[in-house]
Amino acid sequence: LPLYRYFGGMGRMSLPVPMMNVINGGAHANNTLDLQEFMIIPVGAPSFREAMRYGAEVFHALKKIIDQRGMSTAVGDEGGFAPSVANHEAAIELILEAIDKAGYAAGEQIAIGLDCAASEFYKDGPDGSKVYHLECEGLQLTSMEWTDMLAGWAEKYPIISIEDGMHEGDWDGWRHLTERLGKKLQLVGDDLFVTNTKILQEGIDKGIANSILIKINQIGTLSETFAAIEMAKRAGYTSVISHRSGETEDSTIADIAVGTNAGQIKTGSLSRSDRMAKYNQLLRIEEDLGDIAIYPGRAAFYNLR
Repeated sequence: LPLYRYFGGMGRMSLPVPMMNVINGGAHANNTLDLQEFMIIPVGAPSFREAMRYGAEVFHALKKIIDQRGMSTAVGDEGGFAPSVANHEAAIELILEAIDKAGYAAGEQIAIGLDCAASEFYKDGPDGSKVYHLECEGLQLTSMEWTDMLAGWAEKYPIISIEDGMHEGDWDGWRHLTERLGKKLQLVGDDLFVTNTKILQEGIDKGIANSILIKINQIGTLSETFAAIEMAKRAGYTSVISHRSGETEDSTIADIAVGTNAGQIKTGSLSRSDRMAKYNQLLRIEEDLGDIAIYPGRAAFYNLR
């Protein structure tokens, strides 16, 4: 019996929609970008196999564009590129250009996701209060001002998901962000919830975020991990099964994503064997499931109205 069946039984299984990290910044890169990850999400693909093709073609189109502009095409820990661009919008524009060059429609077939990792740039301001330091933008923003900037990007670009948009301790900022964007975008809590059911329940009670990032070794046991996924589902929150920055070629999270019908997975870019191992396992699972395999696409974002 395959591992995903041990986790999920004999019912119908859905493959996860992949969040593919194609441009790195923040702690994952040596460029000037403050945000940590810029991802492509193939919401319009008809199957997981096709989602992989969408991602691979955009990844290689992006590599060619970056190379033509004289920037490095070296990849980071999670397999994404780390070009030196002027600001965050320039990074998003690069991705949109790559999507178009690969022959896909941004928004309809491929959406964009951001991992802000905002805790990394939440620092003391001139008056001693905490502000968001966006060094590549030359800005120091309050929670409300930072929310306004994110809302502006969401209005301008086909962004469907933002992870860790606020510092883990800035719950007022999170509340404001959720009130402003929670019906339009998936707002994922990673540092915020740390796969912990006690913290997740508090977030649900207070209306904070609408999604949780699931890291198996962050909470420590499978039973606690599954409890967090179940709690999220009952509250109408989505769950994104995630890798870690330092990874091995173990592919267990692929089976967990399918076995729990989580609907989404975040496991790096379309390069590096430690990232591709998960994608290859998901391809094998889809082949094993055959005609009963489900790829939810945009329906995986059931927290959006």
